[in-house]
Amino acid sequence: MTDRTELRALILSASFGSGHHQANDALDQALRAAGVDLAARHADFLAYLNPVERAVTAGTYDLWLRHAPAMYRAFYDWTDSETEPRALTGTFGWLGLRGMTRDVQEVAPEVVVGSYPTTVALSNTARQRLGVDFLNALIVTDYRVHHHWARPEAELLLVATEEAREQMARWRIPPDSVEVTGIPIAPAYRALIGADKAALRLKHGLDPDLPLILISGGGTGTYRALKPVLNELAGLGRRVQVLVLAGARTRGVTQHGGATLHQLGHTSDFPELLAASDLVVGKAGGLTVAEATTLGVPQVIHQPIPGQEEHNADYLERHGAALWARELHQLRPAVLRVLDGDEHARMNHCARQISRPDAADRVAAALLRRLGR
Repeated sequence: MTDRTELRALILSASFGSGHHQANDALDQALRAAGVDLAARHADFLAYLNPVERAVTAGTYDLWLRHAPAMYRAFYDWTDSETEPRALTGTFGWLGLRGMTRDVQEVAPEVVVGSYPTTVALSNTARQRLGVDFLNALIVTDYRVHHHWARPEAELLLVATEEAREQMARWRIPPDSVEVTGIPIAPAYRALIGADKAALRLKHGLDPDLPLILISGGGTGTYRALKPVLNELAGLGRRVQVLVLAGARTRGVTQHGGATLHQLGHTSDFPELLAASDLVVGKAGGLTVAEATTLGVPQVIHQPIPGQEEHNADYLERHGAALWARELHQLRPAVLRVLDGDEHARMNHCARQISRPDAADRVAAALLRRLGR
């Protein structure tokens, strides 16, 4: 029997999509599985903001993604520099400070770990003002290190790949502050490695013999290319079934050309549906990439979020686990290519080669080592 030891933790995310929350939930489960008696408070950075701050921060992000992605790309590139204005970076240490200070006082954490970059600066301000000490850690949920992820306030930065470790070094982050763990995902995905796709499809009312394509549209349902992508899948020249989750306008099963659309909306069955799929088409969020590669599901990426998801797409493409259809007319031939048996097997192998199914356990172990547990 494993001796259990209590750990007080403040675990921070931000509701820009669902990936930050999912990474933190996976870490929570991994710590408990490691024998830790976890006394954890999960907090959302956006809940620390007042209504005006929240409207400006989250509202601008949503507006750009829905209607002006080029503006978001410009912002991403502009801030990816050590010379970005102090008027912007200076806000990271105080925006939401009242809520952060309250939680630090109430939890008295031994570790504060975030999956959103600015939370590390905020928690550092809180500990300085309160005169307390804790391990300040950050889980990087993208495959490339933007300047905002390179937080000098963190004692521990947990990154997806060796490439990301090298990028941290280029931002002059001390090497002993960085560990390569992968992006933490729920244990359900590891349990589904090698699962019987046909059995999973039958369980969820899907045809076991038709190719199954899952649309990756992000947790907020803001995927701008959803309609044209569905039109392309409807005209492949072969029958397929398509899963539409977040962003589904209706619920139920409809026929669109040669595509049978299963419009499910948000569902707790996502891990099994992903494991049952032959292919993921759409965006390239960090958590989706980590989950799909764990299960060996290739991806065809189209219109990822500018900046971070484009870099995720580039990483997958370079390692043979995805095709990036940069133009809509490239989507149909890319999907047909991946559905070819030999190409699918090759990409399945490449995806597994870059996966880290045990990333959550690695993150938990790294935190416990730094705490001397």
